[in-house]
Amino acid sequence: MFRLIKIPVILLPALVLSACGDNSSQELTEWMNSVRKETRTVIPKLNPPKAYEPVPYVGKADIDPFNPAKLLVVLARMKAESSNGLRPDMDRRKEALESFPLDTLKMVGTIEKNGIRIALVQADKTVFQAKAGGYIGQNFGLMTKITEAEIEIKEIVQDASGEWVERNVKLELQESKK
Repeated sequence: MFRLIKIPVILLPALVLSACGDNSSQELTEWMNSVRKETRTVIPKLNPPKAYEPVPYVGKADIDPFNPAKLLVVLARMKAESSNGLRPDMDRRKEALESFPLDTLKMVGTIEKNGIRIALVQADKTVFQAKAGGYIGQNFGLMTKITEAEIEIKEIVQDASGEWVERNVKLELQESKK
């Protein structure tokens, strides 16, 4: 019985909708055609493009800002105007500990020979002996004082303007972990 009620419920709305579909679609088509005939499209005219006028380059006779010779002149002037006169000795022979950056070196101890304190500095897996007055690190570091706990170093580095300045650094004793 449920099946018999289900079929007419589905067929009835389909029949009603199909009966009124023909007339309304014809009215809609007629209305669309009349609107198309009455509507006029207006396309605005485009402005003509501006004429290209080339601008002549007048800086050809001036000095080229990217000329390397100009840079060399400025650097030479900056060197001549350097106020402190501090410069590292580039002509001296490099020592063994100058080939390592300071942050990779470790002070592992000290010894005394003939009343002179010598620091034991480890670079990689090699231990070097270093005396006060010797050089250490890659920034022209001069060891000024060696104590049992640290090495005082005076480095000569270039600042942002290219001028040489001194800075004091300490390399402290590293306790070995067993």
